[in-house]
Amino acid sequence: MFDLTDPASLGFAPDRLARIEPFLREAYIDSGRLPMTQLLIARDGKPVYYGKLGTMGEGRGDLRDDALFRIASMTKPITSIAFMQLVEQCKVALEDPITKVFPEFADLQVYAGGGGSIPFMPGRNAPPIRFVDLLTHMSGFTYGLQNRTNIDAVYREHNFDFARRHLDSDEFVARLAELPLEFAPGERWNYSVSTDVLGIAVERISGQRLGDYFSEHIFKPLGMVDSAFGVADGQNERLVDAFQYVPGSEPKLFDAGIGSSLAKPGRFDSGGGGLVSTIADYHRFCAMLVNGGELDGARIISPKTLALMTANHLPGGADLTQLSQSMFSESQNAGVGFGLGFACVIDAAKTLMPTSKGEYYWGGAYSTAFFVDPVEAITMVFMTQVYPSSVYPIRRQLKTLIYSALADSRA
Repeated sequence: MFDLTDPASLGFAPDRLARIEPFLREAYIDSGRLPMTQLLIARDGKPVYYGKLGTMGEGRGDLRDDALFRIASMTKPITSIAFMQLVEQCKVALEDPITKVFPEFADLQVYAGGGGSIPFMPGRNAPPIRFVDLLTHMSGFTYGLQNRTNIDAVYREHNFDFARRHLDSDEFVARLAELPLEFAPGERWNYSVSTDVLGIAVERISGQRLGDYFSEHIFKPLGMVDSAFGVADGQNERLVDAFQYVPGSEPKLFDAGIGSSLAKPGRFDSGGGGLVSTIADYHRFCAMLVNGGELDGARIISPKTLALMTANHLPGGADLTQLSQSMFSESQNAGVGFGLGFACVIDAAKTLMPTSKGEYYWGGAYSTAFFVDPVEAITMVFMTQVYPSSVYPIRRQLKTLIYSALADSRA
């Protein structure tokens, strides 16, 4: 599937890379913890390792090279890049209040109590949310899956986390605007529907549905031929089965690939988590990033814009341990800051794993993951399909295996 470059020529020890497959097979596939794994490692955009294990799902045969995966929150960096393309065109600015695009959010309040069967208590007026607050998850929005507060509970009642089938973009915003914020914008960090709102901003500013914007301005220029909000006609056999972790037993089938509702048109393109993609497509996205925003002559974003996006924007240079109130996110907290759509390593030692300062990354709720190390010019894309992503330490293990195979550091 991939033309692999001799790993030794790009600074990897082949015998150490060879440790990866038996580890994944023994720890995850043979044990039944994961139904499939697919891994691509590259340096300077050139693949040096590709491996796949497991099956497409229950009774469906070996995993295909061109398998389609629900990449969930790995959609977020793509949405963030799309928005920053509009910033580069001066159609919007990071410091603009989102009310320039969303008048619905003009009178927000900060949560003061109540909710559920008790009406929300009047709270203090919230300062304006800025677009930068959406990109950094410091907006005051939340996710129902956080499962901590009464606001989280109302998000679950509205099913904001899975809006594809029952809300369109305007309905999503209208319902969200009725609820108080969990905190004042810029005050704290909370993993949330912020990127869904950002995706709707891309729609309103560009005049295109989000999937159409992605296709024209990101996917087609990069040659990402299999990425979309949903599955094309006749392609369901390529969609892997999705599973959910059940304590004490093997993962249970959550959404079968054949017969999945993803084959039917959705009402809402979730910029926070709705894309289906392949490992080959997402590798091309990562190759563009590690190459400073350009790939094969297609300039997606400028190097300076990308540098802005991957810098830490948390106040005072803080890491997530100091500002996060999330029960769940796709990030480690210690030594990790947050940029404009990416987690970013700001103190490698505090992460307690091999990495580089300046590495940026994210993952998806079905345990997919990617990272970009601009110091070493290394990228990784990992695909599987078990929810939630917090179950196994596989991301840490993969990074350990990859960096232990690096024989020639550029740091």
